[in-house]
Amino acid sequence: MCVFCDIAAGEVSAHVVHSDDLTLAFLDFRPLFPGHTLLIPRDHVETLAELPEDMLAPFFASVQLLSRAMEEVMGAEGSFVAMNNRVSQSVPHLHAHIVPRRRKDGLRGFFWPRTKYDSDELMAQVAAELREGIAGLKTPT
Repeated sequence: MCVFCDIAAGEVSAHVVHSDDLTLAFLDFRPLFPGHTLLIPRDHVETLAELPEDMLAPFFASVQLLSRAMEEVMGAEGSFVAMNNRVSQSVPHLHAHIVPRRRKDGLRGFFWPRTKYDSDELMAQVAAELREGIAGLKTPT
């Protein structure tokens, strides 16, 4: 199994921010910025091309939800959504990066400065805030 499958199975811990029957989202342990989240399909799929057609809508609905959370929960001015397929895919399991963005945040091109959370407690706090915000975003307005 891959590490993302292990996270989906609950065998490896992660700071989960969103979970449903088909997808799982958790904080990247080496974020570009706090709130940087990875979304995976629960079933092992390596690339977007291999994602079953019936998973496209649910997967991208979760991407959209997380993108909204970056702005509404993290106070970002926008979001960056990216996905690698094989090349630069550090874990061979499909995953979308959803990253909060602000003007002049230092992110330029494809050379991204990676950081670490100051503590596990801070990482847990960010995950909790995103979970709470996502729950509110799912509520009809």
